[in-house]
Amino acid sequence: MESTLIAGIAMAEALQNRLPGLENMWLWVTFLGDPKNLFIFFFPAAYYASRRLGISVLWITFITEWLNLIFKWFLFGHRPFWWVHESGYSSQTPIQVHQFPSSCSPSGHCMVTGAALWPIMTAISSQVASRSHSPWVRAIPSLAYCTFLLAVGLSRVFLLAHFPHQVLAGLISGAALGWLMAPRVPMERELSFYGLTALALMLGASLTYWTLFTLGLDLSWSVNLAFKWCERPEWVRLDSRPFASLSRDSGAALGLGIALHSPCYAQIRRAHLGNGQKIACFMLAMGLLVILEWLGHPPQISLFYIFNFLKYTLWPCLVLALVPWVVHTFSAQEAPPVRSS
Repeated sequence: MESTLIAGIAMAEALQNRLPGLENMWLWVTFLGDPKNLFIFFFPAAYYASRRLGISVLWITFITEWLNLIFKWFLFGHRPFWWVHESGYSSQTPIQVHQFPSSCSPSGHCMVTGAALWPIMTAISSQVASRSHSPWVRAIPSLAYCTFLLAVGLSRVFLLAHFPHQVLAGLISGAALGWLMAPRVPMERELSFYGLTALALMLGASLTYWTLFTLGLDLSWSVNLAFKWCERPEWVRLDSRPFASLSRDSGAALGLGIALHSPCYAQIRRAHLGNGQKIACFMLAMGLLVILEWLGHPPQISLFYIFNFLKYTLWPCLVLALVPWVVHTFSAQEAPPVRSS
């Protein structure tokens, strides 16, 4: 194992020393691969392209992120968020062994993003295959998917967030989960199903956490190390704490059920939105997201968890129901009446 860790450090040093001046690019790549952005950007974009596709992306995202959290707990790890700002990364600082996370596996960026983007990749591949007989053209979506995930993985190593073997574990498990889950995503089940799913996610993770804690395992060790080693403690974000992703996942599960059973969704469920209306929906959703982000969050950790849960409960309701209903309603009002001959 020690040789694997030393090889990982050597790879990070090689990326930093042989590719100078690319810090901003790697930060941008790792930002695009952040599981949080699957909820915020990829989910609404996919939903306004295809209703089934959007629901699949959201479902796979919060289930896979929950599984990633549990895997890390059982493997004695959590998100290594303290070394980059992402947390104060500097290519001029020599890498020390203690700077690398020792067991944060698999990489959440690779695992969650790989799983959630799988249905998008397969949907695009299907569309391309129906329009082209060239095997090279048909391979473009798969190559783009693999290239993007590889870039995300390299960015995590470059930023000292993961060892290469942790990235590889995330890539393999993410693709496998995406392949397994995409055909089995539940569509428009009863509201109790989504409520019980949210409750199961919350209770399952809480029970796991407290069981391991009772056994003497400190699952919050990374938080203590963050405040100890980070040059500026304010860089340690609240949304990187252990239960932040859990509150996001359980909130999204409940919000998905509420959205699918809302009066607004019932009115626009069978409505056909044109391309212009879909673009308007996406822009309006992003505008509402800016407002939600502008509100900030409470500094107290317990209140933050509650706020995060409510925020991600509201988000599917806005994307699936309220925003399309508003756009469809106003578009219908603005349409000129059809004259009978």
